[in-house]
This record gives sequence, structure tokens and C-alpha cells, in this order.
Amino acid sequence: MASTVIGVGITIEGEITSDEDVLVQGTIRGKVVAKDGITIDQGGVVEADIASGPVAVAGAVTGNIHSTDRVDLQNGAKVIGNVKATRITIADGAQFKGNVDMDV
Repeated sequence: MASTVIGVGITIEGEITSDEDVLVQGTIRGKVVAKDGITIDQGGVVEADIASGPVAVAGAVTGNIHSTDRVDLQNGAKVIGNVKATRITIADGAQFKGNVDMDV
């Protein structure tokens, strides 16, 4: 499966649209649309609204997350914003401030 990698040390400001998986190890500011899914690794920072398939967060997200599938907040994740998804998991050690809407 193909994926787009935003590597460590890379900062992107603007809108990203991808039909494949996106792996964020660096920083994105703006808006992200990732049809197949997005993973924010530990150390990855997203200061943007996210519209995606499955979303996995181990890094930091400041912005709203809208998933057509599921959102997984892993140990060490820090999310500030609202989450709209059919399913959500929040692991022990994850930080979340916002509202959850599971009526998708």
C-alpha cells in the first residue's frame, strides 16, 4: 500500500489532499484531507482540521478530526479539538480535550 510521509524536520503550511495513507512525523499547519487514512507518529504535530478515513494519533493534533471510520488516540497522544467518527478509542496515557460525535 502506498503512503505519503511527512518526515521529521519537515513543516508544511497549507492544504494537503491525498488519496493514499499519510504518515506525519513532522509538522502540518492548515488542512488535511487523507482519503485512505492518516497516522500522526510520536513527535508529529498537526495544527489543522483533518478529514480522513481511519485516524491514528500518537503525536499532537490541534484541530477538529472528522473520520469516516475510526479514531484511535494512542498512549502519548494529545488532541485538542472535536472528534466526529463512527468509533473512537482513547488509550490510557492519551490526552483529549473536546467533544465526541459518533452520529455519523
